[in-house]
Amino acid sequence: MQLCVDVYKICQHFPSQEKYALANQMERAVVSISSNISEGASRSSSLDFAHFLEISLGSAFELETQLKIALALQYLSQDEYNNLYEKLGIIQKGIGKFIGILKQERQ
Repeated sequence: MQLCVDVYKICQHFPSQEKYALANQMERAVVSISSNISEGASRSSSLDFAHFLEISLGSAFELETQLKIALALQYLSQDEYNNLYEKLGIIQKGIGKFIGILKQERQ
């Protein structure tokens, strides 16, 4: 959830023309990461949970691309980018490992 807060705070400083463009896409992607984990956790089967984790992972990779775009457009400093990218990488690895565990349970 800290990544979500961080992304929202940084997007507040984007140019006003990005309010409904890149900033909005980044906010939606970062919210989707934790929301899909939460929704998947409520499911009754490991297969369903894994499906929602895969959606969450897709949103994490979407956010990664958007962070790169924001950096290229100089909406983020290199330090801000590095901080967010590091947190996102930890989340991506964790979700990937969790998906692997759930899929192994099925076998």
